[in-house]
Amino acid sequence: MQLSELLAMPAALPSIPKVVALLMAELNREEPDLRTVNQLINTDPGLATRVLQLANSAHFQLAGRIGSVSEALAIMGLNHVKSLVSAAALSGAFRAVPGIVMAQFWRYSLDVAKISRALAGNVRENQGTAFTAGLIHCAGELVMHLGMGPDIQSLDRTVPPLDMRRARAEQRSFGFAWGEVGAGLCRSWNFPQQIVDALQYQHAPFDNDAYEPLAGILHLATWRARAREAQLGEKELATSFPDVVGLTLGMDIDGVLQQDPIDWSSGSEAAMFA
Repeated sequence: MQLSELLAMPAALPSIPKVVALLMAELNREEPDLRTVNQLINTDPGLATRVLQLANSAHFQLAGRIGSVSEALAIMGLNHVKSLVSAAALSGAFRAVPGIVMAQFWRYSLDVAKISRALAGNVRENQGTAFTAGLIHCAGELVMHLGMGPDIQSLDRTVPPLDMRRARAEQRSFGFAWGEVGAGLCRSWNFPQQIVDALQYQHAPFDNDAYEPLAGILHLATWRARAREAQLGEKELATSFPDVVGLTLGMDIDGVLQQDPIDWSSGSEAAMFA
């Protein structure tokens, strides 16, 4: 399958059922708490993309593009959010993705978002945009699994979806990887160019004509979160660390590891993914 064919397919990303239920309960209150709504949407890549897609649509006719959920909520209003959440509940919230353990995928995506935000603060990049990019950075993997059938499932058997070698394996097998798919979707949804470039070049941050620091941030955050999923030890962390990307951002391995979330996606957050 060609990348253009995949991007031409309808892309309805699944949402987390418990998050959808909690959001509906909050939005049905007489006075919904905007902070709670923001926090819930920012745990769900599918809902976050829906909110940003609408905020960046022609409906609002904004001069600039919106790069974070908090910005989107400020201009959209809760009635629009309630409509989006209701649509998610009807269409995609309970949709399984063959080959993907969704609870693991959602937890991992939130971990990347948290690390991206911390790294962005360390190098003085916009933390809200970095969090958004981290949360949706792997949405292309879901689209590939929904649209590519046996081809992608065959690759899963040799290189699992969250394996650190996954992007290279997809590039060899298909000529593109999940980052390019996600970038293509974000481009069609009129997301900020910074997010599009970050997703496009997150696997190889120096391939872009103009280096985008957010691509480097995603590269490091993805390395860290996937290393944790693989339970790498100190020696394996040291040998796998993308030092050239780190040095470009002014960070060595110790500096990156210091940005680990105080609380990885666990506790109350993990309960929502189950």
